[in-house]
Amino acid sequence: MAEFIKIYEENPNPKEIKKVVDILKKGGLIIYPTDTVYGLGCDITNTKALERVARLKGVKLDKSNFSFVCHDLSNLSDYVQQIDTPTFKILKRALPGPYTFIFKGAKTLPKAFKNKKTVGIRVPNNAIALDIVRELGNPIVSTSIYDEDEIIEYTTDPELILEKWNNLVDLVIDGGYGDNEPSTVIDFSEGEPFVVREGKGSLEIL
Repeated sequence: MAEFIKIYEENPNPKEIKKVVDILKKGGLIIYPTDTVYGLGCDITNTKALERVARLKGVKLDKSNFSFVCHDLSNLSDYVQQIDTPTFKILKRALPGPYTFIFKGAKTLPKAFKNKKTVGIRVPNNAIALDIVRELGNPIVSTSIYDEDEIIEYTTDPELILEKWNNLVDLVIDGGYGDNEPSTVIDFSEGEPFVVREGKGSLEIL
């Protein structure tokens, strides 16, 4: 049975954030709010937790396209190859915000991702998500949670999310209603930006 915690985005309670981080450090899976849709996440350094996420999504870990949710841009070089100045300026303009940026993976990627050629980076504009990652001290690996109902592609109601995921994850955060529009995905892995998916984030940043 998953724990269900209410956290307010305007002023996330540090005690509650710490409780979330403790679960992540023990290899737990969480469902948490972002600036787009609710995400399923775990600690990037915990291979067992990563494998659980991959199983839930029905993919092999080494073939997965999970995003790395970071607190800011300061440790990017641990995960992606060097970013040129014009690209970095775009990131500074866009983040935190509803974007996923794809880059070539660095040689220093965590063990579970050693063979990944590209990685997606997210810095969501959501205080709950950012506080969790800051307190954890490294990114969480994240994937959106889909709803089978084709009309509502993403689940937005935390109580319905809890109902569905209760026996699959360790914690569901109620951070209020989520959005049902995903992030805009922009691929920089070949140098020039290529828009993979147009979502919530405006393309005017390019």
